[in-house]
Amino acid sequence: MALEIITANRLGDGLVIFLTTDGWSARIDAAAVSETKDETAALLARAEADAGLVVGPYEITVERQADGSLHPVKYREALRTRGPSVRTDLGYQAA
Repeated sequence: MALEIITANRLGDGLVIFLTTDGWSARIDAAAVSETKDETAALLARAEADAGLVVGPYEITVERQADGSLHPVKYREALRTRGPSVRTDLGYQAA
């Protein structure tokens, strides 16, 4: 099975966030990584229990790069990690 992580949007401001071992982070590299369907299901159940904090949690497939960083396999998810594509002065790319 491929590596998977859980992503969602923060309810308060819509920011893309990732489930970690002890909460949520805006950094994809902090995400808790699952290697089995059971691990993914457990992480997703944990994310869904945070309904007051996040909206729309779901799993995405990632690849671990040589430097240890995580990168989404699908373009849509890679784009979500960078922020808005129409205003480069906003989102993660502005930082």
